[in-house]
Parts: sequence; C-alpha cells; structure tokens
Amino acid sequence: MAWTWRFEKADGTEVPPAVEPEEFTTQGDAESWVGEAWKELLEGGAEQVTLFEDGAKIYGPMSLRADES
Repeated sequence: MAWTWRFEKADGTEVPPAVEPEEFTTQGDAESWVGEAWKELLEGGAEQVTLFEDGAKIYGPMSLRADES
C-alpha cells in the first residue's frame, strides 16, 4: 500500500509541493510527515492537502492554515 498527498491551492488547483514527499507505507507516516512539513508547504503555495491510499481518496482537503478563530 502506498500513501500519498495531493497539494492544492484553496480553490482545489493542484500545486507542486515546496518539500518533496516520499511515498509512505503507512497512514501514520504520511500524517507525521505533513505534520512536520506543513509550514514549508504553506509558504511554498499549498493551502490544503488531500490524502490518498493507492490512488483512493481517504480524506481531504485539509487546510494547512492554523485556525484563526
């Protein structure tokens, strides 16, 4: 099984990631990575991410912006 992220602008347009991810073997590894890299990803133009397992959407889009409320 391969876990991958799709990086998007707020309107859902795909953008290249500022930090190149690996292909993850577990959901936890993928989530840990995005938890560590989210600031760089956001600064590089990605505003949200979607997680896939072997091409099937698991969840998302999930905003990379901190809750401002």
